[in-house]
Amino acid sequence: MAVYALGDRVPDIHDSAYVHPEATIIGHAVIGPDASIWPHAVIRADDNIITVGEGTSIQDGAVLHCTPELPTTVGNFVTVGHLAHLEGCRVLDHALIGTGSIVLHDAVIGEHALVGAAALVPGGVVVPRAAMALGVPARIREDAVSEGHSDRNVETYVRRSRQFAAELRRLD
Repeated sequence: MAVYALGDRVPDIHDSAYVHPEATIIGHAVIGPDASIWPHAVIRADDNIITVGEGTSIQDGAVLHCTPELPTTVGNFVTVGHLAHLEGCRVLDHALIGTGSIVLHDAVIGEHALVGAAALVPGGVVVPRAAMALGVPARIREDAVSEGHSDRNVETYVRRSRQFAAELRRLD
């Protein structure tokens, strides 16, 4: 894995977290217990802190960034889909961020909310608890998601991260 300090900004990765060898973590990133960071994901906390909570998966090719004014916070038991981009936003517990979606500055994704694949959540938008955000720019459908909608994803990725930590080996 590529884990880098940047000056005095040093990643803090919990012992039970899984970081794939081809993921990159730079600067003041905090990775919680049982979190998983998958191939080609980039967490670049050069200007502020980026926090990834317990049991959260940051899937292949996702990019998490921050700004000097805005940290990026991803709560507990969140699924961040492949190729998603999060920057200067907050994602609360049990949310699902769909494949290829973008969540920008000062946006807040509520608990149990879902951002659909390829959706764009513009800066400052609040997606309420249990709502869906779909499209470009995202339109919000309130009370469209049931609690627990992504529990299976979370459990699968925690289990998968343990398997990868124990069994992954390079063959070249």
